[in-house]
Amino acid sequence: MNNKFLILANSSSAAFASVPLLSIGEFRTNLIQAVQEKHCRVSSFFAMPEKNDFRLIAVLADDAAAKIYITSAMTTERYPSLTVDVPAFHWFEREIHEQYGILPEGHPWLKPIRFQKKEDGSGDKVQIGVTDYFQVKGSTVHEVAVGPVHAGVIEPGHFRFQCLGEEVMHLEIELGYQHRGVEKMLLNAPDKKTIHIMETVSGDSSIAHATAYAQLIESLDPSLVPSENARKLRAAAAELERIANHTGDLGALAGDVAFLPTASYCGRIRGDYLNTTAILCGNRFGRNFIVPGGIRQTITPENTAEILKRLDTFQVELNDALHLMFDAPSVLDRFENTGKVPYETSVQIGMVGAAARASGDAQDIRKTHPYGAYKTINTEPVVAGNGDVLSRAEIRYKEIETSHQLLRNLLAEIKETVEAVPMREPVLQSNSIAVSLTEGWRGEVCHVAITGPDGKFCRYKITDPSFHNWFGLALALRGEAVSDFPICNKSFNLSYCGHDL
Repeated sequence: MNNKFLILANSSSAAFASVPLLSIGEFRTNLIQAVQEKHCRVSSFFAMPEKNDFRLIAVLADDAAAKIYITSAMTTERYPSLTVDVPAFHWFEREIHEQYGILPEGHPWLKPIRFQKKEDGSGDKVQIGVTDYFQVKGSTVHEVAVGPVHAGVIEPGHFRFQCLGEEVMHLEIELGYQHRGVEKMLLNAPDKKTIHIMETVSGDSSIAHATAYAQLIESLDPSLVPSENARKLRAAAAELERIANHTGDLGALAGDVAFLPTASYCGRIRGDYLNTTAILCGNRFGRNFIVPGGIRQTITPENTAEILKRLDTFQVELNDALHLMFDAPSVLDRFENTGKVPYETSVQIGMVGAAARASGDAQDIRKTHPYGAYKTINTEPVVAGNGDVLSRAEIRYKEIETSHQLLRNLLAEIKETVEAVPMREPVLQSNSIAVSLTEGWRGEVCHVAITGPDGKFCRYKITDPSFHNWFGLALALRGEAVSDFPICNKSFNLSYCGHDL
């Protein structure tokens, strides 16, 4: 594969000229073989203008070898679709078509994913959600439309159900209401505001995205080297982010089946973990903590001791609250065999993170492509096998336990004060490409940067785990009752803004 792909380790960089430029036929053949025969995953696929044409760039993750494969091809207005052979490309190809007008010929359902104008600003203004939908014909078939405005404080998205009675035959999900133009904002960066943009790609995953960005910058500017203790504190912040969000999700699942004791307890306990995050980061949601080269807060042994003390209290309370739910037959009856995504389907469509592990796919970037402190600590993926709501809940339950142990191990190793480092503008290698993967609480976060002759970003591609998993939610509803949608949706709990960018 060496002459067909540039091979990198996670959070590393190379000259952009070293990325193979293949014919479109070779490009397709090699990508299909890598996914189907070598079991690589599609981490990112995007286009960038080059001269008068476009360069297609694919980033694959080889979990077995802990390697990242990058290759490219030039195209003009069209190319044979990859989706027909590798369904994991389907959402990416829709994105590329929407952004640049490049037609993937043979794509089975080519429609917008964000309803945005083309990257050059051309094209008519598009109204979000106004598009063609699959329709099931029949006298007893009806359509149910939900959103984009929802009850409660949640993000906007439109869900279109094709139903036979109460049974969902098909669900289509239309997003784009949260599109902010993040990737456009990153052109000609980095600058002082870049890290703050990264922290708000998906607000509940600030640490995951900030870490991916910081590691990418550190690979492009070798003068930025975080200390070992800074790396451990970054990982500790990531595990606190994981625990807080998993706790909130399990509480919300309990609320969706009217099991109020766990719902109430988890709502309060999630706040305890967010307050603990503020001790470490100075912010309950992990903002202003990670910078290229280290961390922005000075952390003392007293800080780490206080966090460890709180964990001892909170974990006992959380376990009590979760035991109530997982010991309740009425809850288990609602969760079990509801919203199933089989292993084969999960792999085929490219699902990531907890949702993929719930279907039996043992992928976890902390283990398969270790980075930062995870290079020196053992992190075994938590895997279930039924692919249903119960499995997705159990994954969170077990990951809360393993994250507590990781936190204790990481913080116990820090015996001295870890000093904050000043944030400075990095000097990046010119004409380079870098890839950084992290394991956010939802799954794989992928950042790809390409620099120009001035060392500034000429393309920056972000793939949030929700980008991979929204189609998984749509498939999970097939054959289920409409009333099962809330618990299926919450068992994935995907990010609207992380998808919309």
